[in-house]
Amino acid sequence: MKLKLKIMTEGKLVHRKDYRYFVPITTRWMDNDIYGHVNNVTYYSYFDTAANEYLIKEGRLDINNAPVVGFVVHSNCSYLSPIAYPDKIEAGLCVKKIGNSSVTYGVGIFKKGEDQVCAYGELVHVFVDRNENKSVSIPAAIRGALEKLLIN
Repeated sequence: MKLKLKIMTEGKLVHRKDYRYFVPITTRWMDNDIYGHVNNVTYYSYFDTAANEYLIKEGRLDINNAPVVGFVVHSNCSYLSPIAYPDKIEAGLCVKKIGNSSVTYGVGIFKKGEDQVCAYGELVHVFVDRNENKSVSIPAAIRGALEKLLIN
């Protein structure tokens, strides 16, 4: 199994050093499914939490009043090992690509203090005019914050 895992993750963002920003998250009782681990769909809420916390704190995004907001248009997740309530976890965030109106994040979910991800994937935001619902250029403050997380 170890060899198979190595092949599956080769070239992927699976180590703590691959990420630039971390958000602590506490799992909740309701995150667990009947099988006793965090349900797969819950990881997407962790991805969204990490990206939006960064945009709010570092990109100065006013989620209630900003004329431009980010809509999730794509996400994916690969699972390597389970987490379960009451695990303390950290969502690692990096930026893989910045376009004119979109950004592709890399997100990794780690048990607190561990080096290897439990799950990893991507989240793509397209920035849109809140009133027109049409894509627009990424605002300068947000772009500047995103550039700080850009990996090669």
